[in-house]
Amino acid sequence: MSQFATEYQPVGGYDEDEAPEHHEADVLIHVVPENGKARWNHIENLDEFFTRVYQYHQRNGFGCMLLEDLLQLIQFLFVVLFSVFLIDCVNYDVLFDNIPHNASHKTTIGESIVPLDQCAASLDPLIVVCLIVAGVFWLLCIIKVIYNVFKYWEIRAFYLYALKIGADELLNMTWHEVQKRLLEVQKEQQMCIHKTELTELDIYHRILRFKNYMVAMVNKSLLPLRYSVPFIGDYIFLSTGLKYNLEIILFWGPWAPFENYWHLKQDFKVSHRRKELAEYLSKRILWIGLANFVLCPLIFLWQILYSFFRYAEIIKRQPGSLGARRWSLYGRLYLRHFNELDHEFVARLNRAYRPASQYMNIFTSHYIVILAKNIAFFAGSILAVVIILTVVDEDVLQVEHILTTMTILGAVVAICRGLIPDEHQVFCPETLMGRLLADIHYIPDTWKGNAHTFKIRDEFSQLFQYKAIYLLEELLSPVITPLILCLSVRHKALEIVDFYRNFTVDVVGVGDVCSFAQMDLRKHGNPQWVRESQTQADRYNQGEDGKTELSLMHFTLTNPAWRPPENCSIFLTEIREEATQDANTLSIAPLDNPLLSSLYTVSSMGGGYTSIVSSIQHSTAMISAQGSLKPPMHQPHASLRGGIAKAEGPIGGSGGILSSLHSSGALVNSGGSGGIVPEPHSLPQYHSDDTSLELSSAEMRFGTLYMHELHRRRMQMPIQERQEDNYARALWQHGMPDIEETPHEEHEDNEEEIANGDESHTRSDNTAHTLSS
Repeated sequence: MSQFATEYQPVGGYDEDEAPEHHEADVLIHVVPENGKARWNHIENLDEFFTRVYQYHQRNGFGCMLLEDLLQLIQFLFVVLFSVFLIDCVNYDVLFDNIPHNASHKTTIGESIVPLDQCAASLDPLIVVCLIVAGVFWLLCIIKVIYNVFKYWEIRAFYLYALKIGADELLNMTWHEVQKRLLEVQKEQQMCIHKTELTELDIYHRILRFKNYMVAMVNKSLLPLRYSVPFIGDYIFLSTGLKYNLEIILFWGPWAPFENYWHLKQDFKVSHRRKELAEYLSKRILWIGLANFVLCPLIFLWQILYSFFRYAEIIKRQPGSLGARRWSLYGRLYLRHFNELDHEFVARLNRAYRPASQYMNIFTSHYIVILAKNIAFFAGSILAVVIILTVVDEDVLQVEHILTTMTILGAVVAICRGLIPDEHQVFCPETLMGRLLADIHYIPDTWKGNAHTFKIRDEFSQLFQYKAIYLLEELLSPVITPLILCLSVRHKALEIVDFYRNFTVDVVGVGDVCSFAQMDLRKHGNPQWVRESQTQADRYNQGEDGKTELSLMHFTLTNPAWRPPENCSIFLTEIREEATQDANTLSIAPLDNPLLSSLYTVSSMGGGYTSIVSSIQHSTAMISAQGSLKPPMHQPHASLRGGIAKAEGPIGGSGGILSSLHSSGALVNSGGSGGIVPEPHSLPQYHSDDTSLELSSAEMRFGTLYMHELHRRRMQMPIQERQEDNYARALWQHGMPDIEETPHEEHEDNEEEIANGDESHTRSDNTAHTLSS
């Protein structure tokens, strides 16, 4: 242990009575400082500790976390007891006036409720079993909450005494600032004894260890989530229940390949036992699938009750909410970067929600629109008449089922209005897809140029699904999940074992992590996204859809102090240099310029982004005049305080492509009215719609678009080369005048003439005569 710079010192000696039975002379103990902060020295489970530190920041401190956990317990108890009450403790014959009663007064609530002792005595045995199971589960939840409370209190002390962050400061600090203090505490207290200093990537690895594995498995299409359904076609199914079972199987279950939070079992790292381990894993998956079959009725009942209590009031108040959309669970894995924390990922998806909704609203069925308009007319007319009658005489409300009729008609009108598009809005599919790409960062190559087709719309709907479809999947999940586990996932056991062996690396001070999360371009770069000399990855080892490259750029923007490996630094530097070169050649070759295409897409977002495009309108005649849009005045960071806990990266911004373009002077405006690309600290901080425009997100949007344009250009290079070869061959066949040789070619020809004598001179003269003719 001498190589570690810690505060451990040799023992000076033992008292005879206190000496251990087997005592060694050079046993090490830790000298505890008196300041009380050394309790965070040598933390055994840093994965759990760093995750709790992150959650404490994102969940707004001890009080909010405790309140949320307690209310979750109360909510579970309420759902169970209230459901039993509605089933067995309500006399519906009295409530619905199906039996004679005292007609002198209306039925009261007390008359329709069965006394508690009678209700308990008449409980059905099946309900009693459900109550026992629910009670045991609730007691386990109480134990977990009590355990978490002690952990919350420990993290609270860590924030107060180690990080020096009080509860009132928590909301005014970004995670980036908390992380900087966390790295400083590591230097002082050695939370991890295997490394003197930790990096930002080490902390991300600890927090996102299992999430990175899951993202990589989806990226490499390892998990069987795509199925061909009759009458529907290709369908992706990933429910909350299936995702939870996969995490049990792959990561933290009793039979999972991981020995603990940070180490993969040694057997999974060797190849000679792969078939034996695959058979073992397959059997365990089968047993978990059968356990899901046994628990299916209880889980299904819970899903129905929970969904009813959660969404019934929302649907009553906003019937069109089921027609809204949400990002699917599969989409949340497909679109996620390696080493991307939850708040960073959610911020991206929130920015992409509006253009995603607008894109999906383009595709409307004319039959449905016509039917919706007419049904809304009929239902609205009847509803209007009923409302007028109730205004004239309130006794109309006493008519049987009149309130039910009004409720149904109102819901029908609301749903039909949600199906009718806005006639005054015109959207361009390709423009919206470009705006989407700027935030979601990943789309298949086949989507580019085909955004107007229903095929691409259907594929995108797998990532951005209706809430009604989500609810239906969750309700059917208890039945479908066991089938998928037993019939599909079980047969992937050998591939899962091979994946763990081939894509797991041991990082000092971190443990076993997914090698894709290292973002090593040489090992996992895609030849279609980087130069062939920058990667050695074959098709099995490469990241798909630019996952490695875009993850690398995203991480460097959100953590600008992190120093990537040399090959990754070269890649990022070349991207910036290529952007500068494209900026300098805008006026020479603007037709196929990745920078110009990216700028146009960025300008379509409006707000502060338009000023970036207008900054170069005077430097090239190819950009259409858009008026002089000066950047708005820089807003001080203090105006953002109070709501920046969810901000991505540092508030001051980070050095991306836009910053490098400005520092290189490539986008300097020659005119006096348009302004120049502003300094990184003075880029516009707000959209026109008053939403926050952080510099890091602006850099990432532009960087994503530019990298996709470079990828498109690389994909087209073989086609361009073939076209150039065909053009050159045609010129040779039809004759081409005035061919000038380079000095190198002339030197080689002279050497051939000396070696071959006059015959070579004659052949060269004849060839030159033929070409000149």
